[in-house]
Amino acid sequence: MKMKKLLCVSLSVLMVVSMIGCKKEAETLKFGMGVVTEVSKASSAEADANGQGKATTNVAVVTVDAAGKIVACQLDTADATVAYTGDGKAVANESFATKYELGDAYNMVAYGGAVKEWYEQADAFESVVCGKTLDEVKALVAGEGKGTEEVINAGCTITVAEFVQAIEKAYNNAVASDVTAEHTLKLGAFTEQSCKDATEEKDGSNQLETTFLAVAVDAEGKVVAASSDCVQVKFTFDATGASTYDLTKAVSSKKEAGTNYGMSAYGTDLNGDGVVKEWFEQAAAFDAACVGKTVAEVEALAGADGYGTADLQTAGCTMAVSGFAKAASKLK
Repeated sequence: MKMKKLLCVSLSVLMVVSMIGCKKEAETLKFGMGVVTEVSKASSAEADANGQGKATTNVAVVTVDAAGKIVACQLDTADATVAYTGDGKAVANESFATKYELGDAYNMVAYGGAVKEWYEQADAFESVVCGKTLDEVKALVAGEGKGTEEVINAGCTITVAEFVQAIEKAYNNAVASDVTAEHTLKLGAFTEQSCKDATEEKDGSNQLETTFLAVAVDAEGKVVAASSDCVQVKFTFDATGASTYDLTKAVSSKKEAGTNYGMSAYGTDLNGDGVVKEWFEQAAAFDAACVGKTVAEVEALAGADGYGTADLQTAGCTMAVSGFAKAASKLK
């Protein structure tokens, strides 16, 4: 009887040890976001038409495993056109929405003759990207920026070259994180517009500022990792509606501008400690503050005045954060 008990105990111990040995901790992944902006139009007003400025920003967020393969990917495009009149007045838009947010209202099926809507095609490309290295993703681009046969067969017939450019930036920006394959990627974007009419002495402007927030959330909806960025494009024009915007200049995001953004030189010292951090440093402080919070709690990081809570400002983010909070509201 004792021998039987001893045998049972031994087998139990072996089973526990075996289970512990088989149970592996989930692999943590690199997490990153990338944005690519193109300004394709900055036309002057004419007698029968307003002048227009058009900016398109493609954004990607990815997770990458130790083998360099993409585990998850989310894509979107902020495509906005603004106008100004022949007498130098900026025209305000009613609202802005990304292509993904527009959903069926993007009308690619109805007016573009496509089989699937834009968001469905973006989803299809994301599915093809997963499991591939960056080089393999870059090889998915065929003639005229469209995808290879693999991409087309998956249901993505739109151009993908811009997606790949954003994915490449996200891949190269990816850093070690606590994100695993079990976590869900979410992406939010918010565009706001600032209008100034032209005078005889000074150009007017119609400015677009799009803030992006990418997060990975756990099963309880809490943020495990976050990454933010912002793209600002200011279309300028004179009192006759003639465009004065330089189409040849490249557009960098605020994070990409790094120390050249100039916030430490010209920003406001709200803490009174004589130190104003650069935009990318303040954004990093905001990202860090998101971790462990729900989306609603991230939104609450912005006060009624548009600036962050006291804790957020103490952490080093003293700039206005209303754009971040509004981008967070799009994560739902």
